[in-house]
Amino acid sequence: MAASEKTGWLGRLRSGLARTRAQLLGAFSGATVDEGLFEELEAALISADVGMPATQNLLGRLRERIRRTNVRDPAGVRAALQDEIAQLLAPNEKHWDVAAAKPFVVMVAGVNGCGKTTSIGKLTHWLSAQGKTILLAAGDTFRAAAREQLAIWGQRNGVEVIAQSGNDPAAVVFDAVSAARARGRDVLIADTAGRLPTQTHLMEELKRIKRAIGKNLAGAPHEVVLVLDGTNGQNALAQLRAFDAAIGVTGVIVTKLDGTAKGGIIVALACERTAPPIPILFVGVGESLQDLQPFVAADFARALVAEE
Repeated sequence: MAASEKTGWLGRLRSGLARTRAQLLGAFSGATVDEGLFEELEAALISADVGMPATQNLLGRLRERIRRTNVRDPAGVRAALQDEIAQLLAPNEKHWDVAAAKPFVVMVAGVNGCGKTTSIGKLTHWLSAQGKTILLAAGDTFRAAAREQLAIWGQRNGVEVIAQSGNDPAAVVFDAVSAARARGRDVLIADTAGRLPTQTHLMEELKRIKRAIGKNLAGAPHEVVLVLDGTNGQNALAQLRAFDAAIGVTGVIVTKLDGTAKGGIIVALACERTAPPIPILFVGVGESLQDLQPFVAADFARALVAEE
């Protein structure tokens, strides 16, 4: 990414997290480092959707760092908090090795309205910019608008979409894997219908789609991506647990961080599971094709806490 493009994208991320950043920075408005500062930080972090367990984890790390380094002023504590957030999130960065398989098959899932199909369109743009050839599979056969939406994204990116009206989604995706292999595509991205974790029959269908992919190509899907709406706060954790139990999530995309999202869910995700960490693959901060970018822990921590 060009420097100017990255600066613009980070600016939109920073703008989206402005309210949370103002709350966090407000805790450092005093002149002393005391228990009151930590109480304000705790309230600000919980309000930002970090949640109590992750907040306690983060503040415990911060207290230990302050004790170890003997920080005495609020500005030093703020800098330490930014660094601790970056360090906490660093294990959650993950860079795809798309060349590990051909086609590299990505299965995408999520609840209704999370931004799943839009994220696929933006992800296609990002992969195309890396020089990869892509095929899209319209595995959402329930909603005609979903197929049309994916077709529009395909046209915008200049890639082909495999779609069959009214067919079984597992069969559609199975055929798409065959098409990707026959046409020598680098990447196949399979869309699936939005569903709630409580819809047991639809979660079973998702398992069947994954099995169909594996039957056609051993070792596939190579990534099972869950799209999470950043405005859903702590509900995103329950979604992650349910989808992970059903299909084995290998990474998440967090969308809508430019709107009403508070951003703290990113920290909560990092604390949800540490062995192994949950990869936070991409974050979205807008409607343009460029507004989905790989997650970088240091950039996120800077957007959340830094004053400049």
